Formats: sequence, C-alpha cells, structure tokens
Amino acid sequence: MIRRFWAAVIRPIDMPLLATAATLIGIAFVVLASASPDRLASQAVNITVALVVMRVVAQMSPQRLMHAALPLYLTGVALLIAVALFGDVSKGARRWLNIGVTRIQPSEIMKIAMPLMLAWYFQKREIAIRFHDYLVAAALLLVPVGLIAKQPDLGTAILVLSSGFYVIFFAGLSWKFIIGLGVAGLGAIPLVWPLLHDYQRARVLTLFDPESDPLGKGFHIIQSTIAIGSGGLFGKGWGQGTQTQLEFIPERHTDFIFAVVSEEWGLLGNLVLLVIYLLLIARGLTIAANAPTLFTRLLAGAITLMFFTYAFVNMGMVSGILPVVGVPLPFISYGGTALVTLFLGIGILMSIHKNPMLVQK
Repeated sequence: MIRRFWAAVIRPIDMPLLATAATLIGIAFVVLASASPDRLASQAVNITVALVVMRVVAQMSPQRLMHAALPLYLTGVALLIAVALFGDVSKGARRWLNIGVTRIQPSEIMKIAMPLMLAWYFQKREIAIRFHDYLVAAALLLVPVGLIAKQPDLGTAILVLSSGFYVIFFAGLSWKFIIGLGVAGLGAIPLVWPLLHDYQRARVLTLFDPESDPLGKGFHIIQSTIAIGSGGLFGKGWGQGTQTQLEFIPERHTDFIFAVVSEEWGLLGNLVLLVIYLLLIARGLTIAANAPTLFTRLLAGAITLMFFTYAFVNMGMVSGILPVVGVPLPFISYGGTALVTLFLGIGILMSIHKNPMLVQK
C-alpha cells in the first residue's frame, strides 16, 4: 500500500517546484489580505482548482502530452476564430466566447498549446531541422498571436508570442537571424504604429511622459511608482501602505499587486520575491536540461521562461519601464484563469521530471 501511495501520489510531485510555488502562494495570501481581504476566500478556491489541475497533469506522461499537442492547438485556433466572429464584447475588447453554461477565454489555452505544438513540430523533425522548419514554426506562432492581438489583448499576445519564441530559440535558431529579426522589428515600428489601437498608442506615449495625463492614462504608472518609491528599503509594514489602503493604486489585487509588495515590504521584500522566482526558474531549467527528448527539453524550457516573462513584464510595467499591458504577477496576483495556467505549467514540468528514462519516439 505504501508503494502504491508513493507511486500514485508522492512520486509525480517535484518537491523543489512545489515548495517554491507554495511559498509564492503564501506570499500572495499575505499581500492580498492587505490589498483586498474580501477576495481571500475566492482565491483559496482558485488555488484549490489550480492544484488539482497540476496534480492531474503531473500524472500524465510526456507521450500523452505530445499526442495532445496538435488537437489542442487546432482547437485553440478554432476557438480564437470563433471569438473573432461571435465573441462577447466587454470594455471594447472581444475576448470571451459564450458556450451556454459559461464564458471562456480561448487565448488562455494558447499559452500552453503554443509551446506544446511547436515542441511537437520540432520533435518530428529532430533528425534534420532546416531553415524552412523555423519559417513554418513562425507561421504556426503568428496565426494565434495575430488573432489574440486583434481582440485586442496585447498582454496575452506577448505571453503567447514569447512562449512560442522560446521553443524556436531552444530548437537552434541562429543568433545572427535573431539579431537581424530584432533590427527588422525596430525598423518596422513606423509601419506598425498606425495599426495600433488608440489606447495602445496612448499607453506607449504615457510610458515616456505619464505627467501629460496624470488623472487619465498616466494615473496607473504615477500611483504605482509613488508606492514603489515610498516603500524605501524595508517598507511601511503590512497593512500600512497609504497608496494601498487609501486605494490610490488601481487594480491593486491583480495587475498592480507588485506595487503593494513594494510599498509595504520595500526593496528587501522585492529582493526576497526575486530570489524565489529565480529558484523556480532555476529548477525549471534544470528539469529542461535533464529532459530525455527534444520535445520535453523544448517544452520544459519554454514553460520555465514563460514564468520569467510573466514576472519581468509585470514588474516592468508596474515600475514604469514598460507599457501597461495587463499581465499578472505570477502566483501572486488575484485571479483564477492565470493561476490555473501557471500551475498547469508546473504540472507539465513535474510530468517531465518523473520520466527521466523516456524513450524517444
């Protein structure tokens, strides 16, 4: 019985991963109790659902994940097309699809489906990956990214784009091509600028001069940077942040919760948070380095760096060095959908870790 319990329950769980994720969740509860205590109960439900998803996925073999890659990708793209045609419009964005009993946001599916699909694609071509394979992978990536950006949902589009790019990069894309692509991207800015929505252009302009509209577009950045600066070295203490408690920080329980951490726990609290994220990323990259197949290496590496992208983009936008794009702080921000996606990624890493002798197929 003990052996069966170990094989079924304990063995699939990677304790370093679980410990770092659990530490972040613990921090999230402490911060949320100050920023928005009325949401603690619902966040506990979200965490429970996310942990169940993690546990189920951790039990799955990488072969099953690979078999699910193409159907999941095609389903995600089909749902994104359905959103473009029939989706519900809310606050000027068409991101949700009403399926009768509930509404779903198909773009969230692509955060996991995209790296799964591209890792599967390169696994099938492992013997001889040619340049045209990278072009096909880029096309597979840009189709859902374009559909998501059109909703518009720039934050999710960035996350999906980055998760797919990481797979292509780990598959061996040349640095020369990456640098050339970056230069071309910078050169294309004048062409892309007129295609952006008015609010997207306003966010970029506000990044450089938030004082130009202090009570409008610049309000988020101004208040969050005030909170970060006022925290000092050690912070004002739990529940003592004036920007937080007087509700000057907008979306203080979701996208701007990092400002709450900074105000109440200061630079020291931020450094602790960064160390925990680095431990999580280091463990994920270790799993990727030890993975037995190209598919599992690419998938584990992309998912790990997806955590990095979440944290980097969120901290950057809250600190005023990146435009506000609506990306949550991983494992800390309130919300169910993003939390389930993140723990789904943790579950995939655990699945890869528990199959160290997987035979390539």
